[in-house]
Amino acid sequence: MSLLVSLVRAYDRDEKAPPFGFSSQKIGYCVVLNPDGSVAEVADLRDTNKQRSTLVLTVPTSPKRSGRTPRPNFLWDNANYALGAGTLANHVDVRFEAFRDKHLNYLSGETSKEIVAFCHFLRLWNPADMINYFSADNLPTQGIVFAHVDRYPDEFLHQSKAARTFWDHNRCRWIAIEGKSTTPAVCLVTGEKSSIARTHPPIKGVSGAGGKSEMALISFNDNAYESYGHEQGDNAPISEAAAFKYTTALNRFLADNRHHAQIGDDMTVFWADCDAAESAAEANAWTAFMLGSPAQTAATEHREQARILANVLRLRDGKSLTEIAPNLAEGVRVHLLGLSPNAARLSVRFYWEESFGTLAENYAGFLRDVAMEAASHRQFFSIRAALLRTAPAGRRNGKMRYDVDRISPVLAGELTRAVLTGTRLPASLLNLLLQRIRSDHVLDRIRISLIKGLIVRDLRLDQRLPRRPDGTPMEDYLMRSDPDDQNEVRRLGRLFALIERAQLAALGDGINATVADKFLGSACATPGRVFPALIRAAKDRHLKRLRNGHYEAHWIRDPAHARRLAEGLEREIGLLWSSLRDGAPMQFGAKDQGLFLVGYFQERYATRTVHNSEEEPEPAGHTNKERDR
Repeated sequence: MSLLVSLVRAYDRDEKAPPFGFSSQKIGYCVVLNPDGSVAEVADLRDTNKQRSTLVLTVPTSPKRSGRTPRPNFLWDNANYALGAGTLANHVDVRFEAFRDKHLNYLSGETSKEIVAFCHFLRLWNPADMINYFSADNLPTQGIVFAHVDRYPDEFLHQSKAARTFWDHNRCRWIAIEGKSTTPAVCLVTGEKSSIARTHPPIKGVSGAGGKSEMALISFNDNAYESYGHEQGDNAPISEAAAFKYTTALNRFLADNRHHAQIGDDMTVFWADCDAAESAAEANAWTAFMLGSPAQTAATEHREQARILANVLRLRDGKSLTEIAPNLAEGVRVHLLGLSPNAARLSVRFYWEESFGTLAENYAGFLRDVAMEAASHRQFFSIRAALLRTAPAGRRNGKMRYDVDRISPVLAGELTRAVLTGTRLPASLLNLLLQRIRSDHVLDRIRISLIKGLIVRDLRLDQRLPRRPDGTPMEDYLMRSDPDDQNEVRRLGRLFALIERAQLAALGDGINATVADKFLGSACATPGRVFPALIRAAKDRHLKRLRNGHYEAHWIRDPAHARRLAEGLEREIGLLWSSLRDGAPMQFGAKDQGLFLVGYFQERYATRTVHNSEEEPEPAGHTNKERDR
């Protein structure tokens, strides 16, 4: 099923979607008209709560506005068009004139009392009269509708029988670009011959370059994109009805945080397709949880997330989806769409459609790949949290934060696609994580889990996982610290952790810079240059201090304990160093650097609490203050 077909199908299944020719818009005020066209009142439709949230109404759909030509909406609009607010600051604003002239041109022959009163209003209204109803310093920014005094508040003007009848017969003429029309053709989405949309309605909710919040998914705005003499929508014929349906469905998903997750510049939209509405809602909730869509604050939502988390972890541990959620195992398909803003139109980073069971199994496989026993107190993290760790980190107000604006949009799409499809994680992920660790010196649970997962997945797909004595592959390789592992890269990582432990035991945890702060990056990249000096310093300074019974670490009980610790550390350091046949290599590649960090992390935190892992950091500069899952 293609992207547009699936969106049209989602529209057809949505009982609350506005009908063809209408759209849902935020409306703030209603101008109530007397029969002679005078204003009876301007009613505030916003809620009386502190946020003053606007009312969402189904109104006639808007024509696409571009360039300098004003194109008014039918029987509703913003204050500049509907009431001439722009003339208060700019006497040359022609938007109200366009609104007035077009309505009078189209509606002068109508005889219903509601439309007659509206036409009287257009002839009488002076934009300067706005100051009688609004403060000049606080003009309305929400949409404005109209109503007849005899019908308000039960019916707005655009809801009247006469207005709906007119709109049904004249909608295409109203929103069409004057002087241009398309000939009927076979629609690429429905396969039926009908009038073709010359331009498609905009997609809202994906902010783009220059602050644009409305962009087209499909457009031909230059001769370079046209062919065979076709112009605009004729190059890819899609009927007006299909164009309306796919854009309406996508805009509704983007307006509902249960159907999208924002990660950096990328917006991932998701929806489930099945006959049962309850199963679709359940599948959407699971998908939102996996992606890391912002959590709701209600207690019921927290309980729902705890239930989904328990089920996801059961899935990771080998339980089948049929056992956990039989209603999701059959007949439920899930669609995921990655959108990225561009200067002219939206870019599709990825589109993936598959059964929900496949999505759940692929995600469970990802969790198995990244699982580490050293981080068992937090057994789950979302795709959004994973991508957040590819951004620069820094401590602010006592919390570790990541700059969400620095997430690579290309990597966001590649990583999401790899997790969804169960394929290799992008190689650029490892290089970027290594770069971040060297620059900001933050090696947290999720970063090391991603490195471990990338290495293990590549080994598994290449059938190069180490073998057990019985010949079976070690599916839990790198899951935990393993002193018996003969891999020299991993042993070097363990050796570096022991050197750091000796320093912290001798000098205390409160020192300004540890050996890891100074040498971790160079030790994992060029170990042959660094390790001989590190081992000499550990023996001549830190271990010597411990052997003499001197220590600063609060977890050492007494001088005797310090001497025993020195003896044990010196023995382990010596054994690890002597086990390297040719000493430390002069240079490591990216995967060996990652394996080194895994060995270091597991030895360093195998028996102690991971720093900065009890609390989930918040991204720097992000407006959403909720913690990542």
